[in-house]
Amino acid sequence: MELARLTKLPLRTIWKHEALDFTQWLALPESLELLAETIGVDLMNAQTEVGVGQFNVDILAEDENGHKVVIENQLENTDHDHLGKLITYASGLQAEICVWVVARARQEHEQAINWLNENTTEGANFFLIEVEAWKIADSLPAPRFNIVAKPNDWAKTIKQQGSGGSKMTDLKLQQQAFWEKLREYGEQNGKLVRNWRKALPQHWYNIGIGSTRAKLAAKVNTQDSYVGLELYIYQDTELFYELQAKKTEIESKLGYAVDWQELPERKASRVIVTKSGNFQNESEQDELIAWLVSKADEFTKVFKKLL
Repeated sequence: MELARLTKLPLRTIWKHEALDFTQWLALPESLELLAETIGVDLMNAQTEVGVGQFNVDILAEDENGHKVVIENQLENTDHDHLGKLITYASGLQAEICVWVVARARQEHEQAINWLNENTTEGANFFLIEVEAWKIADSLPAPRFNIVAKPNDWAKTIKQQGSGGSKMTDLKLQQQAFWEKLREYGEQNGKLVRNWRKALPQHWYNIGIGSTRAKLAAKVNTQDSYVGLELYIYQDTELFYELQAKKTEIESKLGYAVDWQELPERKASRVIVTKSGNFQNESEQDELIAWLVSKADEFTKVFKKLL
């Protein structure tokens, strides 16, 4: 059997200019989605070159809870200048998550990020990420992000997000197990959704759609015994109205009616379809999971080109 060889590429052969090429690429929905999967946080509403006093942050985004995320890029080895900028942007914007994406992290700067995570408040979280580019034979270059430094107990914090930071209840464990089965089924049987994320102990499961304006989310509701698949739109009523204006066309392409929820009392709006069923009942799980994955594919096919 003949096998191809992996080749690591110099970053400057892919992105010649840091601001004009790399930052613009990283701000694309599919690129942010890859970074989001690496750090375990959904990223949306990305803006480039946002002013902070006399400086401009490379990328300013938000997580699903509306927390500000600062992303500072450096297609070189880390240096004191960019570290200072990262801290300046974090303080000026009151960002809760700060991501420094670099070609190579020097040991002293890795130590600095670790020190910040150990000695700043719980509301400040710093990541140091190295970016690489690889190809197989004559394939297109493929990016890869590697975490060099991250906040203390970050995995633990993410895992507890759905349980309020307390010990997981039986319900949370059941939710996590259900989403893990969904992930496994989706990876094997999904047609359009490419990235199935780690299962967390919460009543929803986020699914990227290649856009920072919206995402998909599968949901389980124990009290009313149903599961749902929704397009979740965060703080963008203009997008909701744009889509709602095409309601007839969208529902015709989907082949079924959906529930349009503007939710003016909240920061988000959604378009959702539901199915009756108890996810805690093992005899129903296979059917519910297959239904959710099929709806995720259908929503992706119809909505992705409209975002």
